[in-house]
Amino acid sequence: MECRVLSIQSHVVRGYVGNKSASFPLQVLGFEVDSINSVQFSNHTGYSHWKGQVLTADELHVLYQGIKLNNVHQYDYVLTGYTRDTSFLEMVVDIVQELKRANPNLVYVCDPVLGDHGSMYVPQNLYPVYKNKVVPVADIITPNQFEAELLTGKNISTEKDAVEVMDLLHAMGPDTVVITSSDLPSRLGDRFLVSLGSQRHVRPDGSRTTQRVRMEVHKVDAVFVGTGDLFAAMLLAWTHHYPNDLKMACEKTFSVMHHVIQRTISYAHELAGPGRRPSPPQLELRMVQSKADIEDPAIVMEAIVLS
Repeated sequence: MECRVLSIQSHVVRGYVGNKSASFPLQVLGFEVDSINSVQFSNHTGYSHWKGQVLTADELHVLYQGIKLNNVHQYDYVLTGYTRDTSFLEMVVDIVQELKRANPNLVYVCDPVLGDHGSMYVPQNLYPVYKNKVVPVADIITPNQFEAELLTGKNISTEKDAVEVMDLLHAMGPDTVVITSSDLPSRLGDRFLVSLGSQRHVRPDGSRTTQRVRMEVHKVDAVFVGTGDLFAAMLLAWTHHYPNDLKMACEKTFSVMHHVIQRTISYAHELAGPGRRPSPPQLELRMVQSKADIEDPAIVMEAIVLS
């Protein structure tokens, strides 16, 4: 039975960001993907110049109404990422709620893009919308440490803090939480960063159980754009295939990320030449070249089960 995803994300003509980072790998893994472009830019904003258009909340509503009128709005997943507009975000919530009424099993995967390293890079008025409206209807969220702290009001300085923050996020709504990156010290040294995940399950008798995992992830000395979009898409895919095994879903997801990033950085350094720092065009993700790794990633990272 085919699985259908509605992906509401940014779009770029050149490179892999937003819908282009999500759609290709999901399609490779057998998902049907309908894409709505929240923005349409020439390229991502890490370049010196960019041009394009931004979709308004009203325009999003019109597109969704067109899908509804043709009765082709049956979805199994909704996937969203970066946005800068509160009314657009609120329209997304309205659409998700309507789709969930039609299909109570629909899974909403949200990357709550707010900021990183202590500062926000979206308008501050998006924060209460994410906290009070978006996260409560989400099933899977992929915040970084800063975003997880911001959404819960609790700082993370130890692994115990991170577990408590993930529990607070569960209490807000999502059954699956993955903190994609943190400042916690890695047991493997300063060349690694720590990611943590938590997944709630309801047993047949109605009681709840939670699986928590920790991963040590290789740091890379480069700035990539589109990796968060790829991560959320791969977590969607691998939790679909392993719905009750967060350990395996994370190992598959992080391994895909590792292979794509390593292929990208090798190619970028080759283009840049010895001793030269790769440019944004050279660091565009090597997505098509990583097709085999997306389909069947060699597991190169082990998730340690905490509980």
